[in-house]
Amino acid sequence: MQGSEINLLMGLCGLISGGLLGAAARYGGFCTFGAIEDGFLARDFRRLRAWALAVSIAILLVGVMQFVGVGRIEESFYLAPRIAWLSIVVGGLLFGYGMAMVGTCGLGSLVRLGGGDLRSLVIMIVMGLFAYMTARGLLGLIRINWLDPVGTSLESISGQGLAHIAAKMFGVDLRLSWLVTALSLVTAIWIWCFNSRKFRVTKRLLISAFAGGFAIAFGFFATGYLGDDPFNPQRVVSSTFALPPGEALVYLMTFTGAHLDFGIGSVAGVVLGAFAVAAGRKQIRFEAFDDHREMRRHLFGAALMGFGGVTAMGCTIGQGMSAMAVMSVSAPLVLASIFLGAWIGLHSLMEGSLIAGLRIAMIDHWRG
Repeated sequence: MQGSEINLLMGLCGLISGGLLGAAARYGGFCTFGAIEDGFLARDFRRLRAWALAVSIAILLVGVMQFVGVGRIEESFYLAPRIAWLSIVVGGLLFGYGMAMVGTCGLGSLVRLGGGDLRSLVIMIVMGLFAYMTARGLLGLIRINWLDPVGTSLESISGQGLAHIAAKMFGVDLRLSWLVTALSLVTAIWIWCFNSRKFRVTKRLLISAFAGGFAIAFGFFATGYLGDDPFNPQRVVSSTFALPPGEALVYLMTFTGAHLDFGIGSVAGVVLGAFAVAAGRKQIRFEAFDDHREMRRHLFGAALMGFGGVTAMGCTIGQGMSAMAVMSVSAPLVLASIFLGAWIGLHSLMEGSLIAGLRIAMIDHWRG
């Protein structure tokens, strides 16, 4: 297959995966930040259970793919044998705080854009620019020189996946270890998810969770199997919305000197999928910033999300779902950092300042 053909195929696969994810998010209100907000402020964990269910579906499907030898899953950069834990923690905290300032994550912003929210267009432009600067521009110096050098190596077990650790501990084949570990995790997650009757009867959340999990697994199948070209092998990835919005901007600006990939296609797919659902439900509504204070807060949050998402090697979808799908041990650390950053950010918004938010968050923690 020629280079242009494989790039086009990956772009189309990204469009399909992103379209399914965007439609699911718009239909079921599938949003990581919304799940955090519901859980921490309203003690309603249904959306958090939906997110966990989606992750479990992705874990199961990816585990089966790995067991049968389809998809080159072990080549995913989420399983790299070195964990740059300082980058992960700092990036996760900044991304989570920025997410609270914006009111949603990268996926949520694209979904809102599909529904006509013009604020999200500004957010995605700023987030994309800062993400690209962090990956390949001036801000990358901070990440490369100060954050990335601090880490832990797992070279002895050839990867940072739970399956790698289990295979080393019990002396079994990696594929078998992967399948057993995946089934164990999925069972535990399903017990927690379906233990709630309120969640079991919320069909829109169940549908969006299954669709979201399938979309993540399809991403790994597309890049790992369909993209396994001998002359131009594609990097094994799935959905993430930290760097791809920036890459999409560069692609639009340098069309003749750039090429499509899965990430760029997925960005367009989410917007189109969300638009299709919003249009079908007659929910298209154009919105803008209320005043300069709201705009300033959103711009600040978008910049933090762009820098933090790349520094943490993924966003709530990249690390929260795609990395979790391959059972990377760094994913829970990133998620914990994002959740903590978002928690502090929510308290900061309620109290009016970061210092006051930190103080109240600490008080709530010790009371809890």
